[in-house]
Amino acid sequence: MSGESPFLVLGGRTGLLGQALTRALREAKREVLPVGREDFDPYDQDALRRFTERQGCRTVVNTVAYTAVDLAEEEPDNAFDLNERLPRLLGLSAAREGLRLVHFSTDFVFNGAKEEPYTTEDEPNPRSVYGQSKLAGERALFEAAPEQLAVIRTSWLFGPGKRNFVETILNLGANRPKLTVVADQFGSPTYTMDLARNTLRLLDAGGNGLFHLASCGKASWCELASEAVKLADLTCTVEPIPSSGWPQKAERPKYSVLDMGKFIALTGHTPRPWEQGLREYVFQELGLPNHRDD
Repeated sequence: MSGESPFLVLGGRTGLLGQALTRALREAKREVLPVGREDFDPYDQDALRRFTERQGCRTVVNTVAYTAVDLAEEEPDNAFDLNERLPRLLGLSAAREGLRLVHFSTDFVFNGAKEEPYTTEDEPNPRSVYGQSKLAGERALFEAAPEQLAVIRTSWLFGPGKRNFVETILNLGANRPKLTVVADQFGSPTYTMDLARNTLRLLDAGGNGLFHLASCGKASWCELASEAVKLADLTCTVEPIPSSGWPQKAERPKYSVLDMGKFIALTGHTPRPWEQGLREYVFQELGLPNHRDD
């Protein structure tokens, strides 16, 4: 895809994933335009058309989403506005203007009842407003039917540029003797820089349709927290608790590991384990000293 027009990344300036994609594109020597609402109203299809025409953009990457999982239970209209209405408008614009569109979804579209990784063929059944709104966004995009559309489901993001679970755990662990973390929810912790680089691999391979893309492996929130605390050489202990010990408004899937066979078959690349991404984040991005020999 070298020599092509600039990538337009919605949410590329301040979003956790948007910043990672902007950085990965620049690392790959691609021209990228990270934008926010200060640049144009993404709900205004004419404004999007004028901007893409003026800048010569032919690929739009949408990382904008309503991600406040618990607050979505109280604000369903806001969640559906960002997670369904915006993707629908982007899809209609992409179809009309012949743009390539990349959109990110979530493992929360599943109910967590399986005990093996979810494939793209598995039937979604979200149990939260957040998951329902993200699934509605997926369906709206495929209904709009842009010729070149990639919808990427991912999970449990951590990485540089914005507050995330790992950073929160390390900040708390530096000041507390003990942390209690949920141990009966399992997913695929995903380093945003790995996700961004693998997204480029998917696009370079011509990937269209629905894909699952995360870091390899599975962990509970407690296991992720424990590994982060160990890497940071903190003295606090991490104790497991059941979900019932940390009541939340939105129901989370108990198991939401994603099967990436479709991505691997297309690109020939297997994402690296989440533990490796975590090490890079802790030691290189956060700049914490490495006291481990392994």
